[in-house]
Parts: sequence; C-alpha cells; structure tokens
Amino acid sequence: MATKKAGKKVPAKKAAKTAEGGEEKKRKSRKRSKAESYKIYLFKVLKQVHPDTGISSKAMAILNSFMFDAFERIATQAAQLSRVNKKPTLTSREIQTAVRLVLPGELAKHAVSEGTKAVTKFTSA
Repeated sequence: MATKKAGKKVPAKKAAKTAEGGEEKKRKSRKRSKAESYKIYLFKVLKQVHPDTGISSKAMAILNSFMFDAFERIATQAAQLSRVNKKPTLTSREIQTAVRLVLPGELAKHAVSEGTKAVTKFTSA
C-alpha cells in the first residue's frame, strides 16, 4: 500500500498494517551469538581457585558448552515447575527446586548453599 506524494511513491507505515491485521507475533527462540559466553567468568573463577593454572581454548569451549547445557536444563525445569504451579513468575524458589531436581546429591547441596548466599548478598546490598 503506497501513496503518491510529489511524483514519488512513499511506503505506508508498517504499524498501521499490523494493527489492521490483528496478528499476534510468535516468540522466536534466540540462537547464541559468539559474543554470549561464560568464558571470561570461567577464567576469573579459575584464577581465583588456581592462580598459576591456565586452560586451553578447546577445554574452555567444552566448559562453555557445559555451562550453557546446565543453564538450559535448570531453566527448563524451573519453567516447568512454574507452569505446573500456575505461577506466571520464576522466583528463586523455582530455581532452587530445579537445581535440587537437576543436579545430583552433594553437588545440589553446594549449589543451593551458594545460591542462597548470593541471593542474601544481593538483597542486602
């Protein structure tokens, strides 16, 4: 839909077109870009724990993939819990329960205690 203005065609505004159609936009799942990664954070933690130890780029890539996978599993489980309990919001409670369900035994206990410590520090600041 174009209108004539001084001999030139001017395209109509897209906003008006979507308002008329009444179509609802679908959410697209976003692909990871190269800029999004845990590499700098993994390196900082490595240096905190072992200051004199390095890591190869292949090992870092594997750890980065591991982090994305862990995040995906925990987020999916937390979203499922939220849906089952008919709650529209993901809270620290859903994340904590998801961590307990996804991670095995002692690892879950340590993760929960670190998460609790982080939330306490965040709320006090």
